Amino acid sequence: MQLQRKDILGLQEMSPDEIRLILNTAESLKDILGRPVKKVPILRGKSICTLFYENSTRTRTSFELAAKIMSADTTSISTAGSSIQKGESFKDTLLTLEAMGMDVFVIRHGASGAPHFAARVVGSHVINAGDGMHEHPTQGLLDMLTILENKGTFDGLKVLIVGDIMHSRVARSNIWGLSKMGAEVRLCGPRTLLPNEIEKLPVTVYTDLDEAISDVDVVNVLRIQLERMNRGFFPSIREYSRLFGINKARLRRAKRDVLVMHPGPMNRGIEITPDVADGEFAVITDQVTNGVAVRMALLYLLLGGGGNVGAA
Repeated sequence: MQLQRKDILGLQEMSPDEIRLILNTAESLKDILGRPVKKVPILRGKSICTLFYENSTRTRTSFELAAKIMSADTTSISTAGSSIQKGESFKDTLLTLEAMGMDVFVIRHGASGAPHFAARVVGSHVINAGDGMHEHPTQGLLDMLTILENKGTFDGLKVLIVGDIMHSRVARSNIWGLSKMGAEVRLCGPRTLLPNEIEKLPVTVYTDLDEAISDVDVVNVLRIQLERMNRGFFPSIREYSRLFGINKARLRRAKRDVLVMHPGPMNRGIEITPDVADGEFAVITDQVTNGVAVRMALLYLLLGGGGNVGAA
């Protein structure tokens, strides 16, 4: 079965049925990751290009690994060492690479909407790997897969997203995806790190973390994105950690079987204490594994991989 869309640009525009299809496919494909030989031929002959205008470790590596596991060819382009540094435009870069036979572009860009522009320029598939402060749909999907594996359902779950909401494309994808699947989404952070017109989002907003974390099923901790801040959004790191950091004492207010998540990379000791990050409630490494499965699922569904998902 294929997705009835050319591109994956965000969860805001995706239906619950599409999200369900992706998560179910990812669950099936995840079995491949546990095999001694992690290789299937279902995308042999397909070409995947990761085009990253911003730094990345987890997202880029997991997309490339997902493609290679399914026997697709991968090409990695970054701003350093490419014609982009010579002044080549985004559009010309896309058209040049498409002319070389790329079937899928996986794009990370600092400008919100860049993947949407790319989807209009090329006939190939485009997957948004994070655009500005807009969305990061594959991170949202892998977070949802991790929650589903542990909780079995989204209906009625209370999910708290805490931290730098304003600069977080992860938060936006989680908000749209989780709310569409029946979860109650709470946001908490300093007022200065909450986006404008936040009341238009399907969320409940808190500025008191002790109140926000009460009786929640999942806590998704966001990184403070200092590189995106051009002015002081809070008095000090120490104060932020005291008021909005997740520690064991604070976690006791949540459900007894609470999940603790983090999209990475973590600022240990600032937004999350090391004992929580490495503790019994954390599923942070599971998120990384599920990231490979979700990206395998998207490539498979977009490219209509032949044969059974589990084909050897």
